[in-house]
Amino acid sequence: MKFSIITASFNPGDKLLFTVNSILEQEFQDFEIIVKDGGSKDGALELLKKNAAAGRAIAEGKLRLIIERDRNVYDGMNQALEACCRGEYVLFLNCGDRFHDRSVLGAVAGAIGKAAQTVEKQTEKVSSDITGETGDAVEEQYGEKNRPVIYYGNTYCMRTNATVHSAPEITGFTCFRNIPCHQSCFYDRRLFLEKKYDTNLKIRADYDHFLWCYYRGGAGFQYLDFVVADYEGGGISETEKNRKTDKAEHGLVIRRYMKTGEILKYKGIMLLTLAPLRRWIAESSRFSGVYHRIKSCLYRKTNL
Repeated sequence: MKFSIITASFNPGDKLLFTVNSILEQEFQDFEIIVKDGGSKDGALELLKKNAAAGRAIAEGKLRLIIERDRNVYDGMNQALEACCRGEYVLFLNCGDRFHDRSVLGAVAGAIGKAAQTVEKQTEKVSSDITGETGDAVEEQYGEKNRPVIYYGNTYCMRTNATVHSAPEITGFTCFRNIPCHQSCFYDRRLFLEKKYDTNLKIRADYDHFLWCYYRGGAGFQYLDFVVADYEGGGISETEKNRKTDKAEHGLVIRRYMKTGEILKYKGIMLLTLAPLRRWIAESSRFSGVYHRIKSCLYRKTNL
């Protein structure tokens, strides 16, 4: 199976069905949907079961429901991963979010296949080399062939009506500043076999896992220059109440993976580039579209 799409829910109302339908409507159908629900009492699960398409998917085993209490959303995600995740690549799509259009999974599958063919050709080329360095070169290419990869794309924010472009290259500074949106990242499932989400983190567990993949997990990263998901906006990290928690957990996570000198360098860059002002512009429904278009152009020129 190519993809496992996981949606964690708890009293989501009709947002659960909204998200599930966007998955079921995909033209590429080699996937499973796992809904991990923490025990909703608002009728969301009943609404899902009564829907014709969702009900049929449940009957066929394409859509599976796991109803079990959890500590938080990350614990729910871990439970879904542990219980029945079978896809080669995993994506988490939250209630209220959706795939950007019906062709997304097909486009991602095509990109994965193309990348695999490229690495295969490179490996064959090195294998046919008769120089003394052949053994080391083949081993290097073989390692690249079996390296777990995160495929990630852009995200459309429904709240600000703007496309958020991800960095074409993942670097340490990217990890410090702004990683790709979680809903637009397809993870090689092996990365979760080694490390699950840290459920002690309330807001930044997905950030922590991404940095682990970059600094310790040996993951590769492949940018997809198209919009993967439409993000509802207004998540728990975006409320005023949770801003302090978000900032504190960001500091905790970067100290886990980055050296002090690296952190100080990135903070200096953020200060010189007026990061607080840019964040305000990026989150403004009036200016966000222009800001992200400019950022996309800069990415292409500088690979920041």
